[in-house]
Amino acid sequence: MAENHDADALVTSTDPLHPANLIPELCASFYRLGWVTGTGGGICIRTGDKVYIAPSGVQKERIEPSHIFVLPYPQPDPSPHTDRIFLRRPKLNLKESACTPLFWNAFEKRNAGSCIHTHSQNAVMATLLWEGDLFEISHQMIKGVRTGGNGKTLSYLDTLKVPIIANTPDEEDLKDSMAEAMEKYPDAAAILVRRHGIYVWGDDWQKAKTQTECLDYLFEIGVKMKLAGIPTVLNN
Repeated sequence: MAENHDADALVTSTDPLHPANLIPELCASFYRLGWVTGTGGGICIRTGDKVYIAPSGVQKERIEPSHIFVLPYPQPDPSPHTDRIFLRRPKLNLKESACTPLFWNAFEKRNAGSCIHTHSQNAVMATLLWEGDLFEISHQMIKGVRTGGNGKTLSYLDTLKVPIIANTPDEEDLKDSMAEAMEKYPDAAAILVRRHGIYVWGDDWQKAKTQTECLDYLFEIGVKMKLAGIPTVLNN
């Protein structure tokens, strides 16, 4: 582990848009939306050669800038079996988010600037009502959802397809199946985890947040349509 004597300067700023200030604000917002409860869920923001990651084990609405981890980017893919390199650790005895290896999937496979993980009930219900490996919905007038491959914004006639992967007992063990789904569906906007939640990424935190909001809306609509017996995909 490599650390800087001035490491705390990496998370100290009066700029409200600094990642160390944004992450607590966004986590509190996700808590109020009901997307995360307790210490669940996570978010990261990558700015150039640094990655800012929320801690594990802290109530999401009570995260502070001093709780944020900072890692250099690039570095070898973090996994449960390798040491991670840190530029800054909190002084409290905290652990970085268990989502870290999955965040790296978003960086390496989509060149993402941010990745968000929520336990949204709409996302979880979608994984229960769609028994296969894809959530699909079409003919929905909503702006903001972009494909994962070429970044194209989906149109009204497009069919949104979000892969669904099986859950694992430990969050970090989702890394390989998430990577496989991202490779199989290069235009995927996100990855759903059955009975668990969703991982959503974007070029920056604004696009990741917008993508998460739009997808959650579509999951809610899709679930209601499915329960009402209405087809979620129409022929163009």
